[in-house]
Amino acid sequence: MPLLEVKNLVVEFPGRRGTLRALDDISFSIAPGEILGVVGESGAGKSLTGAAIIGLLEPPGRVASGQILLEGRRIDNLDNEQLRHIRGRRIGAVFQDPLTSLNPLYTVGRQLSETILTHLPVTPAEARQRAIALLQDTGIPAAAQRIDHYPHQFSGGMRQRVVIALALAAEPQLIVADEPTTALDVSIQAQIITLLKNICRSRGAAVMLITHDMGVIAETCDQVAVLYAGRVAEIGPVHEVINRPAHPYTSGLMASIPDMTQERERLNQIDGAMPRLNAIPAGCAYNPRCPRAHARCLSERPELLPAGATRAACWLHAGATQAQEAA
Repeated sequence: MPLLEVKNLVVEFPGRRGTLRALDDISFSIAPGEILGVVGESGAGKSLTGAAIIGLLEPPGRVASGQILLEGRRIDNLDNEQLRHIRGRRIGAVFQDPLTSLNPLYTVGRQLSETILTHLPVTPAEARQRAIALLQDTGIPAAAQRIDHYPHQFSGGMRQRVVIALALAAEPQLIVADEPTTALDVSIQAQIITLLKNICRSRGAAVMLITHDMGVIAETCDQVAVLYAGRVAEIGPVHEVINRPAHPYTSGLMASIPDMTQERERLNQIDGAMPRLNAIPAGCAYNPRCPRAHARCLSERPELLPAGATRAACWLHAGATQAQEAA
């Protein structure tokens, strides 16, 4: 059974000029011990998907339809009090900017201990020892001394380690990591990614890693979902999606990564920009930017179709699907 299962998720934002659909029919699952990467340009819906799973949608945003299941139990229809018990205890979150995730007025030890005491049946002394152990596990040197330091006394990389320790404090089964390495330099990025991988493997936790960096996806994830305009463009095993992209958008993302083995005067780029929510084109949302668009792409929206080892929302694979059905 998947640890997390998202089925046909739709998130809408009602407004005076109509309702904007920010996520449209998002579906995926994550097994225990698996890392799913969610990738795409800014505005694709990556962070919004994570917020919907955690139950932190900003009003007036709402889950309009679909289901979010954690270990087979639906959680998208729970009230705030029920969600509060799930957040932290069963779902941990690592956000992009650790300075906004940590309270500057409290020591990191107090923040860790309070989280542990809220969710686990331990004494304050036991909570402090667990907090020290978490800081050690996440690579904080001299954890027994630094536990009484404030967030501003840590470097950016160390603060992000503290945030990861905070996400792990109650031993959650699922970790939603929203661009946890974006604000860090390359060497610290590698350490944080290695840490997340080790945590996933050793604890059997599932990780949803939200990023715009295909390099991080390649190094870290087992599966990857490529989002575009609030929809899944392609999903499948990471090595298949990266080495044999089935959707033109995925191909464009991969082509825009600099190749260190070749000299080029200009980098490849995808022409145009992500459409606004109130101006998503008919048919395939990617059709105005797609070099392989044809008449059907302009009028009909493709569902996820089998494309080798992956699935892609692209009419280029409709012929193969029809051939399989006929056989």
